[in-house]
Parts: sequence; C-alpha cells; structure tokens
Amino acid sequence: MRLTGHMLIGAAEVFGGGAELRAFNPATGETIDPPFGSGGADEVDRAARLAADAFDIYSRTAPEARAQFLERIAANLEAGAPDIVERCMLETGLTRARLEGELSRTAAQIRMFADGVRRGLWRTATLVSAAADRAGGARPDMRMHKVALGPVGVFGASNFPLLYSVAGGDTASALAAGAPVVCRAHPSHPGTSELVGRAIRDAVAASGLPEGVFSLVTGASHELGEALVDHPDIKAIAFTGSEAGGMAIYRRGQQRAEPIPVFAEMSSVNPHFLLPAAQAVRADVFATGFVAQMVAGVGQMCLKPGIVLAIEGAGFDVLRATLVEKLAAAAAQTMLSPGIHGNYARGVGRTREVSGVAEIARGLRAQGPLDGEALLFETDARAVIADPRVAEEVFGPMALLVRCASFDEMVEVAKHLRGQLSIVMHLEDADVDLARTLMPVFERKTGRIVANSFSNVVEICDAQIHGGPFPATTDPRFTSVGSSAIDRFLRPVAYQGIPASLLPPALRDDNPLGLWRVRDQKLMQA
Repeated sequence: MRLTGHMLIGAAEVFGGGAELRAFNPATGETIDPPFGSGGADEVDRAARLAADAFDIYSRTAPEARAQFLERIAANLEAGAPDIVERCMLETGLTRARLEGELSRTAAQIRMFADGVRRGLWRTATLVSAAADRAGGARPDMRMHKVALGPVGVFGASNFPLLYSVAGGDTASALAAGAPVVCRAHPSHPGTSELVGRAIRDAVAASGLPEGVFSLVTGASHELGEALVDHPDIKAIAFTGSEAGGMAIYRRGQQRAEPIPVFAEMSSVNPHFLLPAAQAVRADVFATGFVAQMVAGVGQMCLKPGIVLAIEGAGFDVLRATLVEKLAAAAAQTMLSPGIHGNYARGVGRTREVSGVAEIARGLRAQGPLDGEALLFETDARAVIADPRVAEEVFGPMALLVRCASFDEMVEVAKHLRGQLSIVMHLEDADVDLARTLMPVFERKTGRIVANSFSNVVEICDAQIHGGPFPATTDPRFTSVGSSAIDRFLRPVAYQGIPASLLPPALRDDNPLGLWRVRDQKLMQA
C-alpha cells in the first residue's frame, strides 16, 4: 500500500496547505518520510459537507449492504496488515506481536458490528396497534425505531493506533449506525492512519456508496480539531484520550449554536480490591499478575491497573514484598511520544508532592530518552481520602499500593474514588459477604466490575461495556466498546398514523427485514 502524505477527502486526495507534518519514531528519535500536508477549516468543511450529502443515502442502506461494507473494511485491513503493521511499528515503537494482535481485534470488532447490523436489535423497532374503541379515547397506530444522528467526527487515539483510531470502535459503530465519518488522524501516526483510511475508502468505492461516507483529515494543530467539532454538519464527536483533551472538546461541543453530544473516553485508574481471604492465600500470585499488567504497553493503556487496595493482616507483607520484587525487575520501555513521556514525568512529580506517599520500588533504569521507568508508591487510606490527587490517573508504568487499616476504610476509599472504566475485586468464597457490601459502591463508580482477573483485555462482544461515570467518560450511559457502542450515534423517531407505503422497512407489518420487534408489548419476530 502506498503512502503519499495526502488527506483523503471523500474520493479526493488533498495535500493540505498547512505546516508539513512528519511522523516521529520514538524508539530512535528519527523523523520518518514522507511529509504529510496539514489540513485546516477548509478541508474539514469539504469533508463535512460531503458527509452531509452522503447521509440521506447511506443512513437508509439496507442492512445486508451496510454489513457487507463493514466486512469489506475488515477484509481490506487484513489484506493490508503487513504494510500497516510495519508502518505502525515505526510510528509508535510498539512490537509487531502487539500490533498484529491489535489489527486482528480491530477486524473482529468491525465484523461484530456487521453482524449486529444484520440482526437489527439496535433499531429497537416497536409497534403499538391502533385502538379505535379504547376507553377514554381512540389510540392511533404508533411505531418507533432508531435512526442515525448524522455525520460523526472521530478523533484517533494515540495509545491504540488501530483498535481505537481510524478504523477503531468509534468509526465502526458510527458506520454501523448509518452515520458517515470524518476522522481526524492522530498526529503521532499519520502514516498508519493514511494506510487504514485507504482501506476504508476502498471499501466505500467497492460498495458503491457515496464518497462522503468516509474522510480522513490530518494535521497537528488545535485548529483542525476545533474546526471538526464546530462544523454544523457534524452531529456527534467521539474521542479517546486525556481528561484535559476530552473536556476541552466536550465544552466546545456544548458551546456551539447547535450543541452536540461529545462521547469522550478519558481517565481511569482501574482500582483492584484485594479482599482478606484472597490476600491470605494468593497475595504473591496476585502481585505478580498486577505488576505484569501494570507495565504492559509501558502502562499506556486506558485499563492499566493503577491502584491496589489491601487490608493490613495476613498476606499483606507478602503482597508488598512481591510487588516490590517484581516491579524492581521491570524493564524501562519506550513510550509512545515525547508528549506522553513528559506527561508521565509530571504525573509522577505530582504524586511525589502528596503528603504521606512514598516510593517503595523502581524498575530498571531508562536506557533511552523516552523510556518510561516503572514506579510503585505506597500510602494509606486516610491519605487517599484527604487528597484526591493521589488517586488520579498517571498515564504510564506507575501504580499505588493503598494500605487500609480495616475493611471499613477500604469501603470509604471506594466511595471517594472518581468514576472508573473498570473496578476489579479479588476474592475467595469467604470474602463474598464483604464483596456484597462493596458491590453497590462499585456499581455507582464504574461501567465494568471484574472478579479474580485483570481488566486490561477487553472482550469484544455484545455484553461488553467500556464506559463509566465521569471522568471515565463524559456520558456514563454509553460505552465505546461492545455492540451497544452503536447507541451513541442513534436517536428515536416515532411514526403516528403513517401510511404503510411510507413506513421504514423495519416498521412495516410484513417485517421484510425479519427483525425481532416489540409489538403490542410482546417480543416477536413478526
């Protein structure tokens, strides 16, 4: 697959007139050819207008046609995998194995949405029959289903250059909903973004769809992202990244003349609660797994375990000693970019400033300028409750051991935590009553509760949730992973007394799409 440095505005290739952008290899410190042209408001306007022009046609595509389009994207990604992975390794410093796995998961996620489009449950098709002789007055024929909001702007993520980026879950779920996408490539991996964007654009053409179904704009300036959020033809935004970045985009979306939803997945420390019986019998096993997951990907994952809470007592000394031992052997590894490395250093510095927090372990020393050294700090429950800074996310290979004097202190810390993408508890049968006390707190604080495992790997399936109360996301009602991610880009429309010839296929009496529907309060495939 060829790289040209052009943006993909519908079917056109446009070399932006802004400052040239070159990719950067974080492992070597070298810039990488070719140069990429930077876009601005004009390119966003062109892409958004094409998306608006495509909307009425694309949002009404038959389920089978839309599913086949998504499957073409997945097949194109797999066919282009050697080139995509090779380029992505250069731009991110991530390993071949990691990126090959990520590309496979990306393709699987797209196919999951294709299957969901065919099943049609996302439409929530609901029919209520007319009742002319109802007591209190006649009831009209009422029908409802969900339709796409409109064109969606997607911001590519830095830490998952495939699974959460140009063809990631945000783009896939928006396209599944029937929404054209304008994607802003992450400036850290413009080449990867172009290659993936070409795979999507080729699928658009092969499917005979309007060119505006997908566009890719590139550039490092804030003005490019602001133009995407501001454009009146964009009706929703999806973002994965920092809390500061997500909230800036969210506020801008609300300040428009026509405010739009901004679905931002942002910040989480994914706390792990080690309950007493489990701590007594497997503290060493837990600690080994915790450190391995904490340093995976140099801690640059939204589900990195950042805090472990344990109660003083049997097994606590084993837990602490094993955490220290395993972390001390962790190699420093290259982080994704100078910006992320700098933010990591500032986050570590912020933690050091908190009273009552002490460093208890440090991994192997950095060998390169962008290497992230693993760090483990310790504090007690009272310090976490007194100063919430200590429980804020530090994006990188750092974690905090929180020593609780009692189970009541553990519960109190849980109540003081901010919203999380995941919360994990490790327990034995003897811990069930304690876990039962924690469960209502966890349900208030997160979108996913995990037992006796680690939450890093997100199973791509219908039951998955990757969202949670603020600051995990800007809207806790929605998820960015799993088939229900499509709900972010849909809205309900009711049809009252509409002639059968004008009804959408999903709501016709003969049910030509073969959907499961709620008809007069009964779920049926009729």
